[in-house]
Formats: sequence, structure tokens, C-alpha cells
Amino acid sequence: MGFLLAGLSIAFLIRIVMTWYPKENFKNKFWLLFTVPTEPFLVISRRLIPPIGGVDITPVIWFGFLSLIRELLVGPQGIISQMLLRSNSFL
Repeated sequence: MGFLLAGLSIAFLIRIVMTWYPKENFKNKFWLLFTVPTEPFLVISRRLIPPIGGVDITPVIWFGFLSLIRELLVGPQGIISQMLLRSNSFL
């Protein structure tokens, strides 16, 4: 779970950097590693949050949201981490 959330966070972080270069063509195979997994999330959020000043801020929102979810679930004090600690203490 942690690896999946970390991977998505990295993909959204790269998408943030990609928004700095709007005239670049990101259709080649390397950039598809980052656009394919993130675009379904961004399409939904772009309908709800329009660009501000011509800048798409939805990757920033998703990066923050995923960071929060990752910390709440698998961080040092996260729900899953605490459950694993408690189950190991009963053994």
C-alpha cells in the first residue's frame, strides 16, 4: 500500500513539473509512465477545479491529498502501521 501511494505521489510530483512546460510534447513513451496513471484523477478534478490564472493546480492538490492519505495510513503513526504493531505485540 505504501509503495503504491509513494509511486502515485512521485507521478503527481512529476506532473507538477510538467505543468511548468505547457508547450512541450509529453506524448513519448517515457512520459507516458507519469501521464497514464495520473490522468484519470486529473480529468475528474479538472471538472471541479478550473485553472487559476491559466495554471492547472490539480496535480498539486492530488499530491497533497496523497501525501496526507499516505501519512494517515502507513506513516509512523498511521492506522495500518499501528495495527501491525499491535498485532505483533499479541504474538
